[in-house]
Amino acid sequence: MRLRPTDLTTVYLRQQQSGHDDEGNVITAGWSNPIAVRMNIQAAGGSVNAQIWGKDLKYIKSGKYQGNQINEGQQENWGVCVNVTKDSEPDYVINSIQTFSTHKNITLEQRK
Repeated sequence: MRLRPTDLTTVYLRQQQSGHDDEGNVITAGWSNPIAVRMNIQAAGGSVNAQIWGKDLKYIKSGKYQGNQINEGQQENWGVCVNVTKDSEPDYVINSIQTFSTHKNITLEQRK
């Protein structure tokens, strides 16, 4: 499956930075520098997603991505700037990544 260039939107990936204080507690220290990627993003729908997410379905988006910057098991819980500027805090978080032969399905959940 090939994604049409006219359907792709530029979004920005940002990893949450964390560190440790003197007592060993984990402290979140903001977000990393943005990485631009092009994805096809749509509102999530369908009966399966409705059963999984229920009333929260309106806060879920489905994305399709072709490339190597997002990988299953590595970029989950990274922030994605979809409706905000690349320098703002991300408005979505990668919930799951499913790898197929030609593309990846990415489920984005809106941050609350």
